[in-house]
Amino acid sequence: MFGYLKPDNPYLYLKDETLYKSLYCGICKSIGKVCGQIPRITLTFDMAFMSAISHNILGVDVKINKERCIAHHIKKRPVAKPDEISLKLGAVNVLLAYYKVKDDIVDENRGGLKSSLLKKGYKKAKKLYPNVDKIIFDGYNALRKYEIENSDSIDIVCDPFATILQDISSDVFGDKTTDFTKGLFYALGKWIYLIDALDDYDKDVKSNSFNVLYNLYKSPDFKTLISEHKNEIFFIFSGIFAQIAENFKNIEMKYNTDLVVNILTRGIPTTTNKIISKGLKND
Repeated sequence: MFGYLKPDNPYLYLKDETLYKSLYCGICKSIGKVCGQIPRITLTFDMAFMSAISHNILGVDVKINKERCIAHHIKKRPVAKPDEISLKLGAVNVLLAYYKVKDDIVDENRGGLKSSLLKKGYKKAKKLYPNVDKIIFDGYNALRKYEIENSDSIDIVCDPFATILQDISSDVFGDKTTDFTKGLFYALGKWIYLIDALDDYDKDVKSNSFNVLYNLYKSPDFKTLISEHKNEIFFIFSGIFAQIAENFKNIEMKYNTDLVVNILTRGIPTTTNKIISKGLKND
């Protein structure tokens, strides 16, 4: 995905910091097993969160071993043992990364080399999980349509990516899917799309790339956007936070509770505030 779903570290218990790093390393190992070594460069923080909540919803506890890896070859580190869940999430990570790179090529004419490097791993992931590939393919096609139309509707433009996450979660959770898991991941998808648009605002304006926030507000740069529309932007994100909280309170947590709660209730608002605060700083 994009790497925004991460904990608020000052409020993270030591046990959960260890768990989070273990899940992150576990997804990295899983990517290597299902897609090869090169696609491991696409690993994002989002998948560590996805692993934590998926193991909970599917009722599977995480098994942690101490292992070495290429990045940490001297001292063994705690690593979540790859299982059926993490192997699938590793493939999902590569599929999402591949389509993100393809989208970058269309938007900004960059990412061609990375696309070539990921192509073999992408084909492996697609062969294993064609349903997930179709979800992402259809979602990006719908998003491209709104970009071509140069839409300024936040709800309309966010819908394709929000639907991608909602439908991927349903594919991963299977018969454990509920209206609340779908609602949670739809809201998370909407937040990820919008926070990325906010974070990339100046870059998108400079490169003349599509950005729904620019279409809506027409601010020439990020500082102007925040100084003139800060309250409106906070209101938009507050609504998403409320959707996340409302759905999450109806999801039973047996495993990884403190870590997931930290990411959803502290990590997401903290990341949002940090990005918005960049527009409040003086030169």
